[in-house]
Amino acid sequence: MERIDKTKLPQHIAVIMDGNGRWARIHSVSRIEGHRKGSESVRDIVRTCREIGIKYLTLYAFSVENWLRPATEVRALMGLLEKFLRSELQEMQDSDIRLMAIGDIEGLSRGVKKVLREAIEKTSENKGMVLNLALSYGGRDEIVEATKRILKDSNAGKITHEDITKEIFSDYLYTSGMPDPDLLIRTSGEYRLSNFLLWQSAYTEFYFTDTLWPDFRGEKLIKAIADYQNRERRFGLTSDQS
Repeated sequence: MERIDKTKLPQHIAVIMDGNGRWARIHSVSRIEGHRKGSESVRDIVRTCREIGIKYLTLYAFSVENWLRPATEVRALMGLLEKFLRSELQEMQDSDIRLMAIGDIEGLSRGVKKVLREAIEKTSENKGMVLNLALSYGGRDEIVEATKRILKDSNAGKITHEDITKEIFSDYLYTSGMPDPDLLIRTSGEYRLSNFLLWQSAYTEFYFTDTLWPDFRGEKLIKAIADYQNRERRFGLTSDQS
């Protein structure tokens, strides 16, 4: 296994969990079984992040575009999500993990909303790590919603156009209060953001791997972090300045 420097960990890791369907096809099982196997990777990655000291982990669990998938698959995904939240709540409590969610939460199924809100409430005082699920999430939608909220506050006299800065705009995003991701990982060999954290990823380091999500476990996460630690993050400065 790769060795990493725990004094130079990314504070926030974001993951586009891609490849469940392809994994299912390769293994001649249903797509739902691929998603179920992918949930095992979620469990392993969350545990690994907690063990090594990652403070924020954001997982792209269900995009706004995913609603366009066949209704049977969407229902199965909602069922798997509800089951996962129920089964992992105690471990989140035991591991001091706070659950949060971003996206159009109201659009989720009634069962998922109920269990999600309960888990968020019950873990709200936990301090060890934040597990942030992007659900019914789209980066462009997030920016549009932030703009609407700014306009609403402007019309109410709470803010003027002169008040708006990059920092103020960030406060209107779903991720308000969270640091931007330092490292974004995408599995399955695809090289695009797919409408994920568009604003927040301006200076994020990207890591792409051909590994399909159900096969992406702790040792592969460590490899991604080791790669990240070998990079020089300059944020527009020269090497000498940074």
